[in-house]
Amino acid sequence: MMKWRVGYGEDIHRLVPDKRLIICGVELPFHMGLEGHSDADVGYHAVSDAILGALALGDIGKYFPPSDESTEGIDSAIIVSKCISLMKEKGYRINNVDVIIYTEAPKLRNYIDMMRESLAKVLEIDVDDVSIKAKTNEKLDAVGLQKAIRSSAIVSLVED
Repeated sequence: MMKWRVGYGEDIHRLVPDKRLIICGVELPFHMGLEGHSDADVGYHAVSDAILGALALGDIGKYFPPSDESTEGIDSAIIVSKCISLMKEKGYRINNVDVIIYTEAPKLRNYIDMMRESLAKVLEIDVDDVSIKAKTNEKLDAVGLQKAIRSSAIVSLVED
C-alpha cells in the first residue's frame, strides 16, 4: 500500500512601496511589492510550509531564519528547492498542490497560467498537477485594505 501525506501552509506579507511584487515566481507590474527577509513570495512560501508540514519537518523559518543575513533577499525558488530536496530525502514526491492567493489588487487572472508553470517547474511536476486560485478578501482585514497579500496552500505527497 502506497503511503501518502498532506500538508497545509500559509503566508502573509505587508505591501510596501519601492519593492518588486513576485508571486509564485512571477514578477507582477504593480506600484507596491511585498516586504520580507527574502523576495517575500507568499505563494512559494505557503507551498514550502505545506511540504515541510506534510513531512513534519517544521516551517521555512527553521531552514531560512530571518536572522540569517546570508539569505536576505533570497529568491524564494531556492526555499522551495530546499523543501523539495528534503522531501526527496524522505522518499516522497508531490502528487498535487492547490494554492490560493488572497489580494484585492492587483488582479491576478492574467498571470495565473504563468504562475502555475513557474510553480510546476520548481516543484518538478506537471502543470496539470498545480492549481492556483485568486481571491479577494471582500475588503476585510489587512488584505482587504490592500495592506498585505496572503496565500494558503495544500499539498499531497506520495511515496516515491
